[in-house]
Amino acid sequence: MVEEFDAARALGNGVPDRERAWEFLRAFAAAWAVPVADSDGVPVAQVQRAETRLGLRFPAALREFYVLLGARKDLTGNQDPLLPPGEVFVHGEFGGVLVFRAENQGCACWGVRLEDLDADDPPVFVQSRDGWLPFMDRLSLSLVELVLSESLFAPGRFYNACELPAVLIEALPRRFERVALPDYPFWTGLEESPVRWYAAPGMLLRLDGLGVFSWLHAASRTQAALEALEEALPGCWSLGYPRPAEAEVGDLPF
Repeated sequence: MVEEFDAARALGNGVPDRERAWEFLRAFAAAWAVPVADSDGVPVAQVQRAETRLGLRFPAALREFYVLLGARKDLTGNQDPLLPPGEVFVHGEFGGVLVFRAENQGCACWGVRLEDLDADDPPVFVQSRDGWLPFMDRLSLSLVELVLSESLFAPGRFYNACELPAVLIEALPRRFERVALPDYPFWTGLEESPVRWYAAPGMLLRLDGLGVFSWLHAASRTQAALEALEEALPGCWSLGYPRPAEAEVGDLPF
């Protein structure tokens, strides 16, 4: 059943290659939105025009992702979106970076170094206030993260965010299964890092940072599950009445 989809279990032991990444994204789209259709991709000719304009060739992982999900704004274009092929550009810093994703106010961007473009699934770097930081060691992993993050903020999603005290951060791995993505830096820089993902059936959680206070983003397929999370982790939820941070961690129906 759709309501029982668990991203942590579906991803299993991780993303060993880009074929596994696309398999997971198809399953995720079917569970959290609508199944992937042929019309969800960008035509190959559009990708080729972008390559001709820039005088280079996209890595295989980026080409495949555009053809698979490049037109699915609900999965790629809500907060820090995937750039359409015609807007992909080369950033002059760091020896030249092919930028395929940008923060919504232009404060950061994600890309592949030009020197790595010959690889099918090269590493990705993020531009932050601390400079260009290693984001993920494979582009396909980065694109899985993009879809998960953009899906948190999709229209119609049951969503909330909380500034979570350290005492409540400790409850997450006891109550939720860790999604098999590596730690990676938040785009603002190392101070708010690392980012980690957790999941339960029908629920996604992204934890930004492990400091005294960190931000937890939560999205659910049902309002009841989200309300149960808010009661169990009594932090200061941004879309509702703040609850005292010193309250005890409650029970979760997961």
